[in-house]
Amino acid sequence: MVGASGQTCPPALDFTLLIQSFAAYKLRVPQSPLPAINAATRLCAVLGSPIRHSASPAMHNAAFAALGLNWRYLALEVDPKNLRAAIEGARAMGFIGLNLTVPHKLLAVEMVDELDVSAQTWGAVNTIKFVSAENGDTRTIGYNTDAEGLATSLREDLKVQLRGAKVLLLGAGGAGRAAALKLAEENVAELYLVNRTASKAEEIAAEIRQRRPAVKVTVGYPQSTMDLVLNATSLGLKATDASPLDASQFPLKQTQAVYDMIYKPAETPLLVAAKAAGCRTANGIGMLVWQGARAFTIWTSQPAPADVMRMAVERSVYEH
Repeated sequence: MVGASGQTCPPALDFTLLIQSFAAYKLRVPQSPLPAINAATRLCAVLGSPIRHSASPAMHNAAFAALGLNWRYLALEVDPKNLRAAIEGARAMGFIGLNLTVPHKLLAVEMVDELDVSAQTWGAVNTIKFVSAENGDTRTIGYNTDAEGLATSLREDLKVQLRGAKVLLLGAGGAGRAAALKLAEENVAELYLVNRTASKAEEIAAEIRQRRPAVKVTVGYPQSTMDLVLNATSLGLKATDASPLDASQFPLKQTQAVYDMIYKPAETPLLVAAKAAGCRTANGIGMLVWQGARAFTIWTSQPAPADVMRMAVERSVYEH
């Protein structure tokens, strides 16, 4: 723009754009800032190795802010050989609770004073609560919120009715086993297990037949249509990964919905192909949020602000 003197003037501000940008900023930033750290601040943390990728601090600190709690959540790198010492250190320092991620979930089963029924069922601990006993001691209770997080995400994000569903599950590692057992507990009608090493799938199938004999469990691809295909393998983390699904054995047009536990990238090749086939799709971000929401409630005894937690996770994972 040129002024009366002939000099170039800066362009006028577009106030509409400015207001829209500010509104978008307010949506991204929690409206209740965390109180300043002081002598009353309580601590939680996630322990893992590696841990720098974790989105849990963003998720939980946003939730603490939303509820006005003077709490902080940290991510701490802990080598497996130091896990017991780390748990005991957190106990001694008055932590509220801990989350555990790879490779600590199985190890921690032998390191807590008490196992909640969830940890007993799944044989792994991903959440610890420190509880003061009447004699002044602090006890550790181990929980597992992963399985419930998956089931909630399937219901909320994919609108899948698990009772009576027919499911094809890809993968029989730790995540696959937990998913299979949870699906059986939810009373799916038919469960098909596919794994590169068939013997591992057979072990899970035998376990389900013993625990939940009403569930029809089969190792191998189905010949009929499915309600859900669930990927519990790591295939899809890298752009060069092969698909976890053999499309010649099971075309995606034979299922209504596809869920991939992987959440970064947001769309794996499996999900891209599923969308192209007309399937409803969701990634594992919901599982992360809902398992975190359950841990939050275990620690605080309050409902978790799941929408705030999801927004914080998506911003942490996809905008950085």
